[in-house]
Amino acid sequence: MWRTILQQDELQQILRGVDEVLVEHELIKKLAEGRPLRIKAGFDPTAPDLHLGHTVLINKLKTFQDLGHKVLFLIGDFTGMIGDPTGKNVTRKPLTRDDVIANALTYQQQVFKILDPDKTEVMFNSTWMNAMTPADLIQLAAKHTVARMLERDDFSKRFKSGQAIAIHEFLYPLIQGYDSVAMQADIELGGTDQKFNLLVGRQLQEVYGQKPQVVITMPILEGLDGVQKMSKSLNNYIGIADSAEEMFGKIMSISDQLMWRYFELLSFRPLAEVKQWEQNCQAGENPRQYKVQLAQEIITRFHNEAAAIHALESFEARFQRGAMPEDIEEICVAINGDTHSVTAILKEAGLTASTSEAMRMINQGAVKIDGEKVTDPKIMLRVGSQHVYQVGKRKFARVSLIAS
Repeated sequence: MWRTILQQDELQQILRGVDEVLVEHELIKKLAEGRPLRIKAGFDPTAPDLHLGHTVLINKLKTFQDLGHKVLFLIGDFTGMIGDPTGKNVTRKPLTRDDVIANALTYQQQVFKILDPDKTEVMFNSTWMNAMTPADLIQLAAKHTVARMLERDDFSKRFKSGQAIAIHEFLYPLIQGYDSVAMQADIELGGTDQKFNLLVGRQLQEVYGQKPQVVITMPILEGLDGVQKMSKSLNNYIGIADSAEEMFGKIMSISDQLMWRYFELLSFRPLAEVKQWEQNCQAGENPRQYKVQLAQEIITRFHNEAAAIHALESFEARFQRGAMPEDIEEICVAINGDTHSVTAILKEAGLTASTSEAMRMINQGAVKIDGEKVTDPKIMLRVGSQHVYQVGKRKFARVSLIAS
């Protein structure tokens, strides 16, 4: 009876924020075995810095770790040099060995701000892939078919439209799947865009005589605009390496609705508590205090508590405590291209009657973005960005730039 209660609580924590479990009854059966499960998640070191979107998966690893399971953090140093074609409509340029090694080092430094390094086994898939002979690789390729590969959306779309698919791209899901065999994974975590590759891991484990892993997919986190996925290229991200002040300002700029999504996927606070807070806000309570708590929790995680307190004090001083209205209108401005001028944004958001008035207000020092005075009317802002714009003492708007 006591074990059953523990299993139910464990399952509830594991399923928080999850998009899909394949297959849930297998997960329950594995948890019932009462042994530490081998939890795999793979990351290709394609960029030197991680953002909060990446941590959705790492947070779930932390949950498993706290429940006593063994976390296997796989750095795809071999697959990183192939280039994961997932979601790409063209062949992706592979990284050099030096790029992969440099990025892998920064990954390890950053993920241990969440995971316990003493309870995490960091693995590199070059360990077993470099030992494979050409004959071994051909034998691996024989365990899958082209027809199955073309079931994947990105491959199927490119094939139907006549766009090139390089042979080495078919190897990527095979090698990712073989990683699960080499690591003897019980469970593999990945984003929803990785579902096909994760299922290849299940198939290959069965071929090699292992029990198939349970696949758990996590949703892709929206960026600050609340529309498109968090991405550095869209400039709608919060970086793990951002300063405490940057983190605080960015989190405070998100919409109230997006805040609850971030609580579910980024916070470790009990979900029942978060649901109560959401009900409080629906009943008329100001959500600002909860957004502050979210910012404080995340900054403490990646910096420390003192930095979180200082970031709050700096933010309040910059906005002159109580000077901003509680309910700031939220506006989306659709733009063509990657950037838009601040004068055009002010006009299209209805904060000024024209771009010439916007320019005049800037020259008079009457325009602020996130509490900072704008001095250059030629400033360009990127699509995906979201900021609080102020004109004079009374006009405020939280403006999101979206692609038209």
